[in-house]
Amino acid sequence: MGCASSIHISDRVVYHSGKESEDSHSPQQSNTTNQQGNPALGLPLKSSAYKAAFTEVQFGPMRLYEDQLQVLLVFAKEDSQSNGFSWACEKANFRCTVARTPESALECYLDKHHDIVVIDHRHSRYFDAEALCRSIRAVSFSENTVIVAVVKRPEREEASVMPLIAAGFSRRYVENANVMTCYNELIQLEHGEVRAQFKLRACNAIFAALEQSQEAIEITSEDQVIQYVNPAYESIMGYQKGELMGKEVMEVPKSEKNKPDLLESINSCIRKGKEWQGIYYGKKKNGDSVQQSVKITPVIGQGGKIRHYVSINRPLNDNNKTDKSSDRVQAESQTDNQSCKHKDRRKGSLDVRSTTSRGSDGSSQRRHSSMARIHSMTIEAPITKVINIINAAQESSPMPVAEALDRVLEILRTTELYSPQLGTKEEDPHTNDLVGGLMTDGLRRLSGNEYMFAAKHPHHLPGHLSTPLSLNDIPPQIAQTMENEESWDFDIFNLEAATMKRPLTYLGLKVFSRFGVCEFLNCTEATLRSWLQVIEANYHSSNSYHNSCHAADVLHATAYFLCKERVKQSLDPIDEVAALIAATVHDVDHPGRTNSFLCNAGSELAILYNDTAVLESHHAALAFQITIRDDKCNIFKNMERNEYRTMRQAIIDMVLATEMTKHFEHVNKFVNSINKPLAALEENGGNGEEESVKSILTSPENRILVKRMLIKCADISNPCRPLELCIEWAGRISEEYFAQTDEEKRQGLPVVMPVFDRNTCSIPKSQISFIDYFITDMFDAWDAFADLPNLMQHLDNNFKYWKGLDERKLHTLRPPPE
Repeated sequence: MGCASSIHISDRVVYHSGKESEDSHSPQQSNTTNQQGNPALGLPLKSSAYKAAFTEVQFGPMRLYEDQLQVLLVFAKEDSQSNGFSWACEKANFRCTVARTPESALECYLDKHHDIVVIDHRHSRYFDAEALCRSIRAVSFSENTVIVAVVKRPEREEASVMPLIAAGFSRRYVENANVMTCYNELIQLEHGEVRAQFKLRACNAIFAALEQSQEAIEITSEDQVIQYVNPAYESIMGYQKGELMGKEVMEVPKSEKNKPDLLESINSCIRKGKEWQGIYYGKKKNGDSVQQSVKITPVIGQGGKIRHYVSINRPLNDNNKTDKSSDRVQAESQTDNQSCKHKDRRKGSLDVRSTTSRGSDGSSQRRHSSMARIHSMTIEAPITKVINIINAAQESSPMPVAEALDRVLEILRTTELYSPQLGTKEEDPHTNDLVGGLMTDGLRRLSGNEYMFAAKHPHHLPGHLSTPLSLNDIPPQIAQTMENEESWDFDIFNLEAATMKRPLTYLGLKVFSRFGVCEFLNCTEATLRSWLQVIEANYHSSNSYHNSCHAADVLHATAYFLCKERVKQSLDPIDEVAALIAATVHDVDHPGRTNSFLCNAGSELAILYNDTAVLESHHAALAFQITIRDDKCNIFKNMERNEYRTMRQAIIDMVLATEMTKHFEHVNKFVNSINKPLAALEENGGNGEEESVKSILTSPENRILVKRMLIKCADISNPCRPLELCIEWAGRISEEYFAQTDEEKRQGLPVVMPVFDRNTCSIPKSQISFIDYFITDMFDAWDAFADLPNLMQHLDNNFKYWKGLDERKLHTLRPPPE
C-alpha cells in the first residue's frame, strides 16, 4: 500500500495504486494513449502552446506566482471518464496523478498537496467516496483544496447536493467523458475556486505582517465593529483581543483630551470614503491617555461600498515626537496636495478682452472702464501688462494704428501663441497626422463614436529580480556593454539584450554613481538600487517603444548633455540630479498609447487629468507615489524639506515639458530668451561679456528653460543617434503607432493617425516629417547652445538615408538586399 509501491509514468500522468491490478495500464500503453489522443472524438491532446511553469496573479498590490496546478484523480478502474480527465489535464498542462485506492490517494495527497482532487462517486462497491473526502478534509491544509465528486447522471433533476457538501465536496460533476467538457471544468475550477483559494493563502503573509508590525493596527467593519487588533495594539493599549473583538468602536472608552467635535469630524471624513490623518488621544485600559499619530483608511469592497476601516496608530512620545526626514517628505507631499486647493483660487494671469469697435465713443468708454478695473488689481501677468499697454496706446492712436493694434490683441488673446501653422506642409498627410496625434488632446476628432476606456494598470513592485548589490557586483558581460556609456554612440540595445530587458537599473547605477547622486541625496546605494528596480518594474516591457529601454536611452542622453560646458555653467548640482531623476521616470507606466487615444477613449487617466497632459501628469505623480510609499526605495527620505520641494518641483516641471503640445512654446522661449541674447553678446563683444553671459545662463527663469530643452532633446533624440540605432528606434515607434491604429479600428474609436496603418504606411515619409517638423529647429537651437557637432552630423546622415528610401518609393525601414 502507498504511493511508492507501484508508480507508472506516462508522459505527464503518474499512476499510483495500492497493488498491481490487471486493469492497470503498462507504461507503453499509457504512452500510446497520450500521444494518439481520443480517436473517437478526434481531439488533439497536445496543446499548441503550453502555459509557463509559473502564472502571475495580481492580488491587490501583491504580485503572486502560481505554480503549475496539481490534480489528483481517484478512480478505482480506468474508464473513459478517468481518461477524459487525464487527457484534459494534459491539454491544460496540469500535473496529474491517478490513484486507484483511497489509501494511496490519501498518501499521495499528504505528499503533494494537490490543488484539485477528482473522486469517482459513481461506484460505491469499489470505495466510499464520501469517506475519502472526509479523510482529506481532516487534513489541516485541505481547506485550500477543491474536491470534485464525479456522479452518475441523475434519474431525476432534483437530486440533492447536500450529502456531497456535508462530506466536504466543493463541486459536483455529472459524468461526461468528452475531453473538452472535462477540460472546461478544470479551467473553470482553475480560474474560479482554485485561484480564489490561492489568493486567500496569500492572506497568511499579510496577516503575518500585521502581527509583526510595531504600529497598532485595528480593523473594523463598515458599522465600526472591531474585527481585528494586532499584538502591538494589545501591547500599547493594554487590552486583550477577546476584550475588543465584536465591540463597536464607540463602546471603547475615549480620552477626554480630544476636542469635542474631533470624533464627529473623523467620522464625517471617513464615511465619505476619504482617508483621515492626524493626532488623536487614545485611552489605555488603565485609564492613561496616549497621544497617537493616526491614519484611518476606508476600504472599498463589494458593490463599491465601504466594507472596512483600517486604523494605524503610532504613539508619539519623547523619542519619536519629531519624525525622521522620510516622514517629513511624506507629510510635505500630503501638504502639497491639500494646499493646491487654495493655490488654484489665485489666477496667475488675466486674459483681458477688449470690447472695442473701431474707435467709437462707446468703445472708448468701455475701454476706460475696463482699464480702471484692471489697474485696481494687484496681480498681473506679463501678457496682461502687454495688453494694458496696447489698450492705452490705442486711446491716442490714429484709426489705422488702432485697427492694427486690434489685430495684435486678437493674436495675443489666443492660447497657442507659439504653435506655428502648417503652411506649405499642410498637404503632407504624414506631417498632419504626426502633429494631430502628438499635439492635440484627441477630442477634436470625436465623431459620436465615444468609447469608455477604463482599464487600470497595476503598479507592479519588483518581485524576484536579481540585481547587483553594487557597481562592483555587475556581471562582467554587462559591465563590458557599458564601457563606453559616456559616448554619444553608446549602443543601448546591446545593454538591453545583455540585461534581459532591464537596462535602466544597470545603466542607472553607473550614471548615478558617476554624478554622485547618492552623495547628493544622502541615500545608500541599496536604496538607489531598490528605487531603480521599482521604477523599471513600472515600465511596460510589452510596449515596443515606451519601455525601460527608452527610459535608459533618455537617461543616457541626459547624462551626455549635462557634461557639456554651457549646460554645466547654467545648472546647479540640484538641477543635474533632478534632470537625471526626471529622465529615469519620465515615461513610467506608459500604456503604449498617445494622449489623444486616451482622451478619445474616455480613459480613467484622461478623466482624472481633465484631458490635459494626461500621460505626463500620470508619470510625474506615479513616480513620487512609488518612491515615497516605501522607505526601502525612498531616495528622498534624508533630504531637507526645502531642498526636497525644490527638487520635486524641478522634476515635475521637466517631466511635464516632454508633452508635445507645448513643444513650440518651449523651443521658442529658449531661442528668444537664451540663444538670441547670447548671439547678440557674441556679435557686439565689448567689456563685461563674461558677466553678461553668466547672467543670462544662471537666471532662475533661464535655468528652467535649459532643463526643459535638455530633457526634450534627450526624449526625442533618436534621429540624432548613429544610423543603426536610429533605424531600430524608428521601427519600434512605428510598431507602437501601428498597434494603436489597430486598436482604434477594433474598438470603433476615432483613428488619430490614419497614416500609421501597418499595411500602407511609409516609415521613411513619417521619419522625414518628424525630423522636418519637430527635430531640425529644436536641435539647431540646442546645438547653438551646447555645441553638438556629432549629433548634427548623425541627423544629417539619417535624414539623407530616409530621403533616399523615400525617393526609391520604399515604405520599409531598410532597402531590399542587393
